[in-house]
Amino acid sequence: MWPETIKMKKYKNDLYLKALAGESVKRPPVWMMRQAGRYLPEFMAIREKYDFFTRCRTPELAAEITVQPIRRFHMDAAILFSDILVVPQAMNIPFEMKAGIGPFLPQPVRSKKDVDKVIIPDVKESLGYVFDAIKLTKEMLNDEVPLIGFAGSPWTILCYTVQGQGSKTFEKTKEFCFTRPEAAHTLLQKITDTTIAYLREKVKSGVDALQLFDSWGGMLAPDDYREFSWKYLVQIIDALKDEAPVVIFAKGCWYALEEMSDSNVSAIGVDWTLTPQTARKFTGNKITLQGNLDPSRLLSPPKVIKEIVHKMIDDFGKDQYIVNLGHGILPNIPLKNVQAFIDAVKEYHE
Repeated sequence: MWPETIKMKKYKNDLYLKALAGESVKRPPVWMMRQAGRYLPEFMAIREKYDFFTRCRTPELAAEITVQPIRRFHMDAAILFSDILVVPQAMNIPFEMKAGIGPFLPQPVRSKKDVDKVIIPDVKESLGYVFDAIKLTKEMLNDEVPLIGFAGSPWTILCYTVQGQGSKTFEKTKEFCFTRPEAAHTLLQKITDTTIAYLREKVKSGVDALQLFDSWGGMLAPDDYREFSWKYLVQIIDALKDEAPVVIFAKGCWYALEEMSDSNVSAIGVDWTLTPQTARKFTGNKITLQGNLDPSRLLSPPKVIKEIVHKMIDDFGKDQYIVNLGHGILPNIPLKNVQAFIDAVKEYHE
Protein backbone atom coordinates (compact mmCIF):
# COMPACT_ATOMS: atom_id res chain seq x y z
CA MET A 1 0.00 0.00 0.00
CA TRP A 2 1.02 3.62 -0.42
CA PRO A 3 2.97 4.93 2.59
CA GLU A 4 0.89 7.49 4.52
CA THR A 5 3.91 9.77 4.93
CA ILE A 6 4.30 10.28 1.17
CA LYS A 7 2.25 12.63 -0.94
CA MET A 8 1.47 11.09 -4.34
CA LYS A 9 2.81 13.24 -7.18
CA LYS A 10 0.53 14.08 -10.09
CA TYR A 11 1.23 12.80 -13.58
CA LYS A 12 -0.71 12.81 -16.83
CA ASN A 13 -0.75 9.04 -16.40
CA ASP A 14 -0.67 7.97 -12.75
CA LEU A 15 -2.04 4.43 -13.08
CA TYR A 16 1.18 2.92 -11.75
CA LEU A 17 1.10 5.01 -8.58
CA LYS A 18 -2.61 4.30 -8.07
CA ALA A 19 -1.94 0.56 -8.30
CA LEU A 20 0.84 0.88 -5.73
CA ALA A 21 -1.60 2.75 -3.50
CA GLY A 22 -4.16 -0.02 -3.83
CA GLU A 23 -6.71 2.25 -5.49
CA SER A 24 -9.33 0.87 -7.87
CA VAL A 25 -8.45 1.45 -11.54
CA LYS A 26 -10.17 0.96 -14.91
CA ARG A 27 -7.27 -1.23 -16.01
CA PRO A 28 -3.98 -2.23 -14.40
CA PRO A 29 -0.78 -0.36 -15.34
CA VAL A 30 1.89 -2.03 -17.44
CA TRP A 31 5.66 -1.77 -17.79
CA MET A 32 8.39 -4.33 -18.47
CA MET A 33 11.53 -5.19 -16.58
CA ARG A 34 14.54 -4.28 -18.79
CA GLN A 35 12.21 -2.28 -21.03
CA ALA A 36 15.01 0.26 -21.57
CA GLY A 37 17.38 -1.96 -23.47
CA ARG A 38 18.58 -4.46 -25.97
CA TYR A 39 15.36 -5.41 -27.80
CA LEU A 40 15.03 -1.85 -29.15
CA PRO A 41 16.78 -0.83 -32.41
CA GLU A 42 17.26 2.71 -31.10
CA PHE A 43 19.05 1.28 -28.05
CA MET A 44 21.24 -0.90 -30.28
CA ALA A 45 22.28 2.18 -32.23
CA ILE A 46 23.57 3.77 -29.01
CA ARG A 47 25.21 0.50 -27.92
CA GLU A 48 27.29 0.45 -31.13
CA LYS A 49 28.84 3.80 -30.16
CA TYR A 50 29.32 3.49 -26.39
CA ASP A 51 30.33 0.66 -24.04
CA PHE A 52 28.00 -0.47 -21.28
CA PHE A 53 29.27 1.49 -18.31
CA THR A 54 29.79 4.61 -20.44
CA ARG A 55 26.06 4.45 -21.13
CA CYS A 56 25.38 4.12 -17.41
CA ARG A 57 27.77 6.93 -16.42
CA THR A 58 26.71 9.49 -19.03
CA PRO A 59 23.50 11.18 -17.80
CA GLU A 60 22.42 12.25 -21.30
CA LEU A 61 22.72 8.68 -22.62
CA ALA A 62 21.05 7.08 -19.59
CA ALA A 63 18.14 9.53 -19.79
CA GLU A 64 17.69 9.00 -23.54
CA ILE A 65 17.71 5.20 -23.13
CA THR A 66 15.20 5.46 -20.28
CA VAL A 67 12.64 7.37 -22.34
CA GLN A 68 13.06 5.35 -25.57
CA PRO A 69 10.47 2.66 -24.70
CA ILE A 70 8.04 5.29 -23.36
CA ARG A 71 8.35 7.21 -26.63
CA ARG A 72 7.68 4.08 -28.69
CA PHE A 73 5.21 2.05 -26.60
CA HIS A 74 3.80 4.47 -23.97
CA MET A 75 4.14 2.20 -20.96
CA ASP A 76 2.63 3.43 -17.69
CA ALA A 77 5.99 3.85 -15.93
CA ALA A 78 9.61 4.43 -16.88
CA ILE A 79 12.54 2.73 -15.15
CA LEU A 80 15.89 4.46 -15.06
CA PHE A 81 18.55 2.91 -17.28
CA SER A 82 21.41 1.87 -15.02
CA ASP A 83 22.84 -1.32 -13.54
CA ILE A 84 22.90 -2.93 -10.11
CA LEU A 85 26.72 -3.11 -10.31
CA VAL A 86 27.23 0.66 -10.12
CA VAL A 87 26.82 0.23 -6.35
CA PRO A 88 29.72 -2.21 -5.83
CA GLN A 89 31.84 -0.19 -8.28
CA ALA A 90 31.41 2.78 -5.94
CA MET A 91 32.47 0.53 -3.06
CA ASN A 92 35.93 -0.15 -4.50
CA ILE A 93 34.83 -3.37 -6.25
CA PRO A 94 35.91 -2.76 -9.88
CA PHE A 95 33.40 -4.71 -11.96
CA GLU A 96 33.77 -4.83 -15.74
CA MET A 97 31.24 -5.86 -18.39
CA LYS A 98 32.91 -8.46 -20.62
CA ALA A 99 31.53 -9.46 -24.01
CA GLY A 100 30.21 -13.01 -23.93
CA ILE A 101 30.61 -13.22 -20.14
CA GLY A 102 28.66 -10.34 -18.65
CA PRO A 103 29.62 -8.96 -15.22
CA PHE A 104 33.25 -9.81 -14.46
CA LEU A 105 35.44 -9.09 -11.44
CA PRO A 106 39.14 -9.91 -12.01
CA GLN A 107 39.85 -10.39 -8.29
CA PRO A 108 36.72 -11.64 -6.47
CA VAL A 109 36.17 -10.93 -2.78
CA ARG A 110 36.84 -14.17 -0.93
CA SER A 111 38.51 -13.36 2.40
CA LYS A 112 38.14 -11.10 5.41
CA LYS A 113 41.08 -9.08 4.09
CA ASP A 114 39.23 -8.58 0.80
CA VAL A 115 36.08 -7.50 2.69
CA ASP A 116 38.09 -4.99 4.72
CA LYS A 117 39.10 -3.25 1.48
CA VAL A 118 35.46 -2.67 0.54
CA ILE A 119 34.37 0.88 1.42
CA ILE A 120 31.05 2.54 2.21
CA PRO A 121 31.30 5.50 -0.18
CA ASP A 122 29.87 8.99 -0.25
CA VAL A 123 27.17 8.20 -2.81
CA LYS A 124 26.72 11.83 -3.85
CA GLU A 125 30.35 11.89 -4.89
CA SER A 126 30.77 8.44 -6.41
CA LEU A 127 27.30 7.98 -7.94
CA GLY A 128 26.41 11.56 -8.78
CA TYR A 129 26.07 10.64 -12.46
CA VAL A 130 23.01 8.50 -11.57
CA PHE A 131 21.29 11.36 -9.79
CA ASP A 132 22.06 13.69 -12.69
CA ALA A 133 20.51 11.11 -15.04
CA ILE A 134 17.35 11.07 -12.92
CA LYS A 135 16.99 14.84 -13.11
CA LEU A 136 17.50 14.83 -16.88
CA THR A 137 15.07 11.96 -17.31
CA LYS A 138 12.40 13.77 -15.32
CA GLU A 139 12.74 16.76 -17.62
CA MET A 140 12.43 14.55 -20.71
CA LEU A 141 9.40 12.68 -19.34
CA ASN A 142 7.67 16.03 -18.76
CA ASP A 143 5.28 14.61 -16.14
CA GLU A 144 3.93 11.98 -18.55
CA VAL A 145 4.56 8.94 -16.31
CA PRO A 146 6.29 8.14 -12.99
CA LEU A 147 9.94 7.11 -12.85
CA ILE A 148 11.18 4.00 -11.04
CA GLY A 149 14.63 3.79 -9.47
CA PHE A 150 16.20 0.47 -8.53
CA ALA A 151 19.02 -1.39 -6.87
CA GLY A 152 20.14 -4.98 -6.53
CA SER A 153 19.62 -6.83 -3.28
CA PRO A 154 22.72 -7.12 -1.09
CA TRP A 155 22.66 -10.90 -1.59
CA THR A 156 22.54 -10.63 -5.39
CA ILE A 157 25.40 -8.13 -5.42
CA LEU A 158 27.38 -10.38 -3.06
CA CYS A 159 26.81 -13.29 -5.47
CA TYR A 160 28.63 -11.48 -8.28
CA THR A 161 31.23 -10.02 -5.92
CA VAL A 162 32.34 -13.38 -4.52
CA GLN A 163 31.78 -15.55 -7.60
CA GLY A 164 33.45 -12.97 -9.84
CA GLN A 165 30.89 -13.43 -12.62
CA GLY A 166 27.49 -14.94 -13.32
CA SER A 167 26.89 -18.58 -12.47
CA LYS A 168 24.22 -21.27 -12.56
CA THR A 169 25.05 -22.37 -9.00
CA PHE A 170 27.11 -19.60 -7.32
CA GLU A 171 28.93 -22.36 -5.48
CA LYS A 172 31.89 -20.14 -4.55
CA THR A 173 29.51 -17.56 -3.10
CA LYS A 174 27.75 -20.18 -1.02
CA GLU A 175 31.04 -21.65 0.15
CA PHE A 176 32.13 -18.17 1.30
CA CYS A 177 28.87 -17.60 3.19
CA PHE A 178 28.80 -21.01 4.83
CA THR A 179 32.51 -21.19 5.77
CA ARG A 180 33.14 -17.48 6.50
CA PRO A 181 29.73 -16.25 7.70
CA GLU A 182 31.17 -13.37 9.71
CA ALA A 183 32.98 -11.95 6.66
CA ALA A 184 29.89 -12.53 4.52
CA HIS A 185 27.64 -10.64 6.93
CA THR A 186 30.15 -7.79 7.17
CA LEU A 187 30.12 -7.47 3.38
CA LEU A 188 26.33 -7.74 3.19
CA GLN A 189 25.98 -4.96 5.77
CA LYS A 190 28.35 -2.70 3.85
CA ILE A 191 26.32 -3.25 0.68
CA THR A 192 23.09 -2.63 2.61
CA ASP A 193 24.31 0.65 4.12
CA THR A 194 25.50 1.88 0.72
CA THR A 195 22.25 0.84 -0.96
CA ILE A 196 20.12 2.73 1.57
CA ALA A 197 22.12 5.92 1.03
CA TYR A 198 22.02 5.40 -2.76
CA LEU A 199 18.26 4.86 -2.96
CA ARG A 200 17.55 7.72 -0.56
CA GLU A 201 19.45 10.05 -2.88
CA LYS A 202 17.56 8.65 -5.86
CA VAL A 203 14.29 9.65 -4.20
CA LYS A 204 15.64 13.13 -3.47
CA SER A 205 16.63 13.39 -7.13
CA GLY A 206 13.09 12.64 -8.29
CA VAL A 207 12.24 8.93 -8.62
CA ASP A 208 8.69 8.08 -7.58
CA ALA A 209 9.15 4.45 -6.51
CA LEU A 210 11.96 2.02 -5.79
CA GLN A 211 12.38 -1.56 -6.94
CA LEU A 212 14.76 -4.02 -5.31
CA PHE A 213 15.95 -6.85 -7.57
CA ASP A 214 16.90 -10.07 -5.78
CA SER A 215 17.72 -11.91 -8.99
CA TRP A 216 19.62 -14.73 -7.25
CA GLY A 217 17.53 -15.06 -4.10
CA GLY A 218 16.12 -18.34 -5.38
CA MET A 219 19.58 -19.90 -5.19
CA LEU A 220 19.13 -20.14 -1.41
CA ALA A 221 17.11 -22.53 0.73
CA PRO A 222 14.38 -20.78 2.77
CA ASP A 223 16.33 -20.59 6.05
CA ASP A 224 19.48 -19.42 4.28
CA TYR A 225 17.43 -16.84 2.36
CA ARG A 226 16.23 -15.33 5.62
CA GLU A 227 19.77 -15.17 6.96
CA PHE A 228 21.72 -13.98 3.93
CA SER A 229 19.15 -12.01 1.94
CA TRP A 230 15.79 -11.15 3.45
CA LYS A 231 17.05 -9.60 6.71
CA TYR A 232 19.14 -7.13 4.69
CA LEU A 233 16.28 -6.35 2.34
CA VAL A 234 14.11 -5.61 5.37
CA GLN A 235 16.68 -3.06 6.54
CA ILE A 236 16.47 -1.29 3.18
CA ILE A 237 12.68 -1.44 3.04
CA ASP A 238 12.27 -0.12 6.59
CA ALA A 239 14.81 2.66 6.05
CA LEU A 240 13.00 3.95 2.97
CA LYS A 241 9.34 3.11 3.60
CA ASP A 242 8.46 6.67 4.65
CA GLU A 243 10.23 8.22 1.65
CA ALA A 244 8.96 6.20 -1.32
CA PRO A 245 6.94 3.07 -2.10
CA VAL A 246 9.24 0.05 -2.32
CA VAL A 247 8.68 -2.95 -4.60
CA ILE A 248 10.54 -6.21 -4.08
CA PHE A 249 11.18 -8.72 -6.87
CA ALA A 250 12.91 -11.90 -5.71
CA LYS A 251 13.12 -14.48 -8.47
CA GLY A 252 12.43 -18.03 -7.36
CA CYS A 253 11.49 -17.02 -3.81
CA TRP A 254 7.83 -18.07 -3.72
CA TYR A 255 8.43 -19.52 -0.24
CA ALA A 256 9.07 -16.00 1.11
CA LEU A 257 5.93 -14.35 -0.30
CA GLU A 258 3.95 -14.57 2.93
CA GLU A 259 6.80 -13.04 4.94
CA MET A 260 7.30 -10.34 2.30
CA SER A 261 3.61 -9.41 2.38
CA ASP A 262 3.86 -8.83 6.15
CA SER A 263 6.71 -6.33 5.66
CA ASN A 264 6.60 -2.64 4.75
CA VAL A 265 6.81 -3.20 0.98
CA SER A 266 4.20 -1.56 -1.24
CA ALA A 267 4.21 -4.30 -3.87
CA ILE A 268 5.76 -7.68 -4.64
CA GLY A 269 6.91 -8.87 -8.06
CA VAL A 270 6.45 -12.56 -8.84
CA ASP A 271 8.02 -14.77 -11.51
CA TRP A 272 6.18 -17.15 -13.84
CA THR A 273 6.71 -20.31 -11.78
CA LEU A 274 3.53 -19.87 -9.75
CA THR A 275 -0.04 -19.07 -10.67
CA PRO A 276 -1.69 -15.71 -9.92
CA GLN A 277 -4.09 -17.52 -7.61
CA THR A 278 -1.22 -19.04 -5.63
CA ALA A 279 0.55 -15.68 -5.38
CA ARG A 280 -2.64 -14.07 -4.08
CA LYS A 281 -3.13 -16.91 -1.58
CA PHE A 282 0.42 -16.69 -0.23
CA THR A 283 0.15 -12.90 0.16
CA GLY A 284 -3.32 -12.99 1.68
CA ASN A 285 -4.90 -10.78 -1.00
CA LYS A 286 -3.59 -7.77 0.91
CA ILE A 287 -0.86 -6.32 -1.29
CA THR A 288 -0.27 -5.15 -4.85
CA LEU A 289 1.38 -7.83 -6.99
CA GLN A 290 3.44 -7.36 -10.15
CA GLY A 291 4.16 -9.83 -12.93
CA ASN A 292 4.33 -12.55 -14.09
CA LEU A 293 4.36 -13.45 -17.79
CA ASP A 294 7.19 -15.75 -18.86
CA PRO A 295 9.37 -13.43 -21.03
CA SER A 296 9.64 -16.19 -23.64
CA ARG A 297 5.88 -16.00 -24.07
CA LEU A 298 6.43 -12.76 -25.97
CA LEU A 299 7.69 -15.01 -28.79
CA SER A 300 4.11 -16.23 -29.26
CA PRO A 301 1.96 -14.75 -32.05
CA PRO A 302 0.44 -11.35 -31.11
CA LYS A 303 -3.09 -12.80 -30.99
CA VAL A 304 -1.97 -15.44 -28.47
CA ILE A 305 -0.09 -12.85 -26.42
CA LYS A 306 -3.27 -10.78 -26.07
CA GLU A 307 -5.28 -13.83 -24.97
CA ILE A 308 -2.67 -14.81 -22.37
CA VAL A 309 -2.40 -11.26 -21.02
CA HIS A 310 -6.18 -10.89 -20.65
CA LYS A 311 -6.35 -14.21 -18.79
CA MET A 312 -3.44 -13.13 -16.57
CA ILE A 313 -5.27 -9.93 -15.61
CA ASP A 314 -8.48 -11.87 -14.96
CA ASP A 315 -6.57 -14.28 -12.72
CA PHE A 316 -4.72 -11.59 -10.72
CA GLY A 317 -7.65 -9.15 -10.74
CA LYS A 318 -7.41 -5.66 -12.22
CA ASP A 319 -6.91 -3.91 -8.85
CA GLN A 320 -3.77 -4.11 -6.72
CA TYR A 321 -1.99 -5.42 -9.78
CA ILE A 322 0.79 -4.19 -12.10
CA VAL A 323 1.17 -6.08 -15.38
CA ASN A 324 4.77 -7.06 -16.06
CA LEU A 325 6.95 -9.95 -17.09
CA GLY A 326 8.22 -12.59 -14.69
CA HIS A 327 11.79 -11.45 -15.45
CA GLY A 328 13.52 -9.09 -17.88
CA ILE A 329 12.50 -8.89 -21.55
CA LEU A 330 14.66 -11.00 -23.86
CA PRO A 331 16.72 -9.35 -26.63
CA ASN A 332 15.12 -11.39 -29.44
CA ILE A 333 11.51 -10.30 -28.90
CA PRO A 334 9.89 -8.78 -32.03
CA LEU A 335 8.69 -5.20 -31.60
CA LYS A 336 5.20 -6.11 -32.81
CA ASN A 337 4.94 -8.64 -29.98
CA VAL A 338 5.94 -6.04 -27.40
CA GLN A 339 3.26 -3.78 -28.89
CA ALA A 340 0.73 -6.61 -28.59
CA PHE A 341 1.63 -7.06 -24.90
CA ILE A 342 1.18 -3.35 -24.13
CA ASP A 343 -1.96 -3.05 -26.26
CA ALA A 344 -3.53 -6.09 -24.59
CA VAL A 345 -3.35 -4.33 -21.23
CA LYS A 346 -4.59 -0.99 -22.56
CA GLU A 347 -7.52 -2.70 -24.30
CA TYR A 348 -8.48 -4.68 -21.22
CA HIS A 349 -11.94 -4.33 -19.75
CA GLU A 350 -13.80 -6.59 -17.36
